[in-house]
Amino acid sequence: MRDGERAALYPGTFDPITNGHMDIIGRAARLFDRVVVGVAVNEDKRPLFNLDERVEMVRHEAAAISGCGPHGVIEVRPFSSLLVHFAQEVGARTIIRGLRAVTDFEYEFQMVGMNAKLNPGIETIFLPAGTEHQAIASRLVKEIARLGGDIHKFVSPHVAEQVALRLGERAREVRA
Repeated sequence: MRDGERAALYPGTFDPITNGHMDIIGRAARLFDRVVVGVAVNEDKRPLFNLDERVEMVRHEAAAISGCGPHGVIEVRPFSSLLVHFAQEVGARTIIRGLRAVTDFEYEFQMVGMNAKLNPGIETIFLPAGTEHQAIASRLVKEIARLGGDIHKFVSPHVAEQVALRLGERAREVRA
């Protein structure tokens, strides 16, 4: 981290990364010199994509906006540690959390309190999802895709293709 650099961490599982996530990343990159997108290991969520695949997808999507125009530098890194430890490791004093609805706030507010107890030097900023992205959730995108629905309104063409390929692989495995 360079002196005076404003760095933030935007953590998530990104399974898969959605247009809503990209909206938050782009907006955070306008506020900070460097945004680290932390792709979390979270086997409890039974991810569709493994960690390396999710990291690669996020890197592919972030490359389109990193360093362009008013956007700051965007780095993508996997992590499996406590969030505040990872924030320290990457030199971020701010954690960015996206909010879609009021129901997100209750859980996120608890996390802020716990993180503040673990490291009071790290602040959390909430960025509400843009109105066009408020309904988008990775869980719902996967469910729509599994049931044969069109997810192109919710993810990039590249991500939609990756989801279709993965679900096609799973369908072939079930039929075999």
